[in-house]
Amino acid sequence: MFITLEGIEGSGKSTQLPAIAAHLEQLGHTCLSTKEPGGTQVGEQIRAILLDPGNTDLDAMAELLLYQADRAQHANRVIRPALAAGKTVICDRFVDSTVVYQGAARGISADLITEINRMVLGDLKPDITFLLDLSPELGLSRAWRQIESGSRMRGESRFEQERQKFHEKVRQGYLALAEKEPERIRIIDAHGPQDEVGAAIKGKLEQLLK
Repeated sequence: MFITLEGIEGSGKSTQLPAIAAHLEQLGHTCLSTKEPGGTQVGEQIRAILLDPGNTDLDAMAELLLYQADRAQHANRVIRPALAAGKTVICDRFVDSTVVYQGAARGISADLITEINRMVLGDLKPDITFLLDLSPELGLSRAWRQIESGSRMRGESRFEQERQKFHEKVRQGYLALAEKEPERIRIIDAHGPQDEVGAAIKGKLEQLLK
């Protein structure tokens, strides 16, 4: 089983992922937790470029291709082998992030992104995606609070420094995807406390496993 977590900055994906993995492990699943960008050694080097707030002049197409390079390495070196070994893979961000960040928000052609995704991934696709949805105002507020407290890296804040309008486009892009693929993408209201959000994810997950 291949599970992905999606959402705007500060939506709580990185917080919820370990809890999901622990819950599935208790149910007898062997889990592999990973992330994009940066799920491999090469990917960590690409991640440093993509999230560096100093890279304000990074071209949108260059950004897209860097994400796809990271994804090719990640899919072929980590995700596919784990799935082939019978593991449940849980990934913090995957292909939907590219569709909304570089497509809906940056304005790159959706057809082009779809074609590159097809070239990179073939038929690899998440079985279930949890979209942690909340307002950009709250998401950015949470993200910057974490950065100021040191629980998130200031050196990886390039997207947090985008204007709120950018993050609103990202959110709307995610919601449009969820409307198109309701069987795969399950929306989780992420406005509430961490434990409530976690309980909602576990509830939907258990329904799906049945």
